[in-house]
Amino acid sequence: MSLRSKNLNSVFYADSYHPIQAGSIDGTDIVPHDNAIFRAQLCSSIGLYDPFGDPKATGDPYCTLFVARLSRLTNEDTLRKVMSKYGRVKNLRLVRDIVTGASRGYAFVEYETEREMRRAYMDAHHSIVDDCEIIVDYNRQQLMPGWIPRRLGGGLSGKKESGQLRFGGRDKPFRAPLKPIPYEDLKKLGIPPPPEGNYMTRFQVPSPPRRERNLLDREEDSHRRGSKDRNRTEGARKSSVDMDEGHYKRSSNHREDHSRRRNSLERSGHYHDRSSAEKEHRHRSSIDAEKHSRKRKEKDDEHSHRREKYRRYSPRED
Repeated sequence: MSLRSKNLNSVFYADSYHPIQAGSIDGTDIVPHDNAIFRAQLCSSIGLYDPFGDPKATGDPYCTLFVARLSRLTNEDTLRKVMSKYGRVKNLRLVRDIVTGASRGYAFVEYETEREMRRAYMDAHHSIVDDCEIIVDYNRQQLMPGWIPRRLGGGLSGKKESGQLRFGGRDKPFRAPLKPIPYEDLKKLGIPPPPEGNYMTRFQVPSPPRRERNLLDREEDSHRRGSKDRNRTEGARKSSVDMDEGHYKRSSNHREDHSRRRNSLERSGHYHDRSSAEKEHRHRSSIDAEKHSRKRKEKDDEHSHRREKYRRYSPRED
């Protein structure tokens, strides 16, 4: 199988934002192809956009999700109810028009923990809210290096009819290039080249960036893990001691029950033996009495027979 056929279904995602690369379907363009890319390139080169300058962008960016393609009829209560299925929602901001107050179709949802955010990131994508299929992404405004918003010619995704179609995001990733990659030109423009040999499939989900931990946090985590291990060891030791004590108690109770059962059996056996001996003795006594009475009767019969014989043959007196 050739390299070209292998790359047909392969994609990759942008870790940093570059306006020219975002406008390319395979991430290898070196020339802007629409006016919006020129505006985004200008804002990026002279630093006109500050991603941390928005006073409304509050909260922890590592616990915040970007939710887009919402229905214009979806309000804060409906969105909070839907997103609460995946964790505890700490803050929710539905972006509205400054003049009319109407929803602009996207919102920012902050969760209590990063784990809950990641759960919603995995499960809420392409779910249906008020008959609209939403997309869910991490907070690229504050977490993606070089980010330029859509109003300044940047952003990600979009529709072809808008003339501002952008690639590299979760909804529209870069396709693996089928033509030779201009590494030298990309290097001059500061555009990261495609990761040859490390492409992903459309079914694989890119992981959002993780929080960088300093040395103090690592020491606290190691201390916490050590205390948990010690508590687990002590708990295991206590449980083993309790198991030994319980086994000893069960063994002693078993021995006591066995001794009581044996004594009761011995007593019942002794009583049974004594009763059987008494029965046998009474039986023998009755047999002996019958024999004695039979012999006595035989002797009496013999004496009476002799007296009758003597009386018959003795001379009578006149």
